[in-house]
Amino acid sequence: MYVFFNSRDELQRIDVSKIVYFEADGNYTTIVMVNKLQASVCMNLGEMESALAKQLGEESRRFMRIGKRFIINMNYVYSINVLKQQLVLSDYDHFAFRVSISKEALKKMKELMVATYIEP
Repeated sequence: MYVFFNSRDELQRIDVSKIVYFEADGNYTTIVMVNKLQASVCMNLGEMESALAKQLGEESRRFMRIGKRFIINMNYVYSINVLKQQLVLSDYDHFAFRVSISKEALKKMKELMVATYIEP
């Protein structure tokens, strides 16, 4: 499954399974992929959330907004360290991205994941 981003000068076609996270940078969003390639698109993170929902439908649930700066691919969550304010995203083989996120945002994410995946 692919997601498309169109601008005046460029069309980008990105395999959704290869997206590790999105990072906000003002009116731009940087897309970070498993091969460490980065793409920049001219839309803020809120617009990115809307674009993902529109293009992917139910598949967009694999992505979670974390705080004001990030949307992460839940399939790559390796560890959440609330005290160190660090989220590690990895495929367990080729890459590991360490992302600094606020304690409050990580705490909420951890609680949601525990409730969804661990408790009966």
